[in-house]
Amino acid sequence: MKLTILPLQHFSAQDRIDLQKIWPDEDISALAARLNSTHRVYAARFNDRLLAALQLEITGTQGKIRRLNVRDVTRRRGVGGYLLEETLTQNPSVDHWWVADDGYDEQQVIAAFMQACDFRAQADGWVKNVEHD
Repeated sequence: MKLTILPLQHFSAQDRIDLQKIWPDEDISALAARLNSTHRVYAARFNDRLLAALQLEITGTQGKIRRLNVRDVTRRRGVGGYLLEETLTQNPSVDHWWVADDGYDEQQVIAAFMQACDFRAQADGWVKNVEHD
């Protein structure tokens, strides 16, 4: 089965279990209640399981990404990069992206990952401007 990146508009029972593994300290019910056209969750699904997810807030042409996380057992396989790339692609009206420095993982690893995804560092996270044709 193929890895699929999709916005989650509703969480199934299995999604809730998987999201709790991705974000153990997140109130998944409260997160589900916040979902709307400007507050979204994008996830990487493989074999009916979520392997990674991020939270996205869109304001005009700006996108703010928080809580980008890949389950430990899936790391270092390109899932996080694909999730980030597809989220940007699926939101063509956004031309300024900011990814929060959530401070959850090793800072050197996160910095290398963000640089590999063409984001540049700033005080509270990473930014990327996208030019559309």
